[in-house]
Amino acid sequence: MSTACLICLIIFGLIMFFGILPTFIMSYFLYRELFVRKNPNERVRHCSFPDDEEYVKMYSEGLDWGKENESAKEAVEIESEGAHLFGEYFDFGFKKAVIIIPGRTEDCTYSYYFSEPYKKAGCNVLCIDNRAHGLSDGTCHNLGATEYKDILKWSQLLHDKYGNETVILHGICIGAQVAMKLMTNEICPSYIKAMVTEGMFTTFRDSFDEHMREGHHPIFPFTLWVMLWIRIRSHANVLTEGPVKWIGSLDKPILMLHSRQDKYSTPKQGEILNNLCKAPKKMVWFDEGEHSRIRPRNTEAFDKEIEEFVKNLAID
Repeated sequence: MSTACLICLIIFGLIMFFGILPTFIMSYFLYRELFVRKNPNERVRHCSFPDDEEYVKMYSEGLDWGKENESAKEAVEIESEGAHLFGEYFDFGFKKAVIIIPGRTEDCTYSYYFSEPYKKAGCNVLCIDNRAHGLSDGTCHNLGATEYKDILKWSQLLHDKYGNETVILHGICIGAQVAMKLMTNEICPSYIKAMVTEGMFTTFRDSFDEHMREGHHPIFPFTLWVMLWIRIRSHANVLTEGPVKWIGSLDKPILMLHSRQDKYSTPKQGEILNNLCKAPKKMVWFDEGEHSRIRPRNTEAFDKEIEEFVKNLAID
């Protein structure tokens, strides 16, 4: 081997050892912190941000709603893709039901907060613990790669066991991605009639980039490495797949709720999705409300949009 080749190999080895390899290892710990439940006591049914005043208020109001409707509540469970999953079903005697799909770190008690407008619109309410959250099995949040099949199982429970003729999906952040993946998949049953989204992003990679920018963290190469770890562990391709890829094939009604103050699912992402959507749609913009927090700043308007959307659905 020539001296020049040997020098090149040494330089390449040094770059790998001191440059690429450390960031690859560091990105694993970032992935693990964000998406892996490391023990059963993590992400149980509790307030995720106990130091955030607005968030605590949302969570507390949700718990109050749960107590007020305790008589209608039933603990429910399913088996899906090898996981034992849990939730709570509020049966108000209607023939329609909504599944509220929360985002990362949240469980079924978080979803109470978003339930009242659906009750007023004539819907029963199913609040769920996503896999790796609450009481449900699992160690990883799979960003929709597995969860959309879980939602299918939940919808079958609502339809087959509880007699709901119509199911609506309400997805928040990553929950919106899960709902969109099912709604545009050939396995989606006809009785899932419509969806509502809050803070839906184009791809998770785009949303993750915004998180990194806000924290003043380097996007490259950490984003790519974290996306690779997601691919390895969860089998989800979040670099290119997501609502931006699927929404063009949606053919059922959708209500998109988006805040102009959303730093992660940015207004630009919302506009892109709105422009790509060919289904019967309504995009509603709110001037206030951070990511997943439109309702506390715009409660009356938020609830009105949901109630009108549900009541105006043309359901056979």
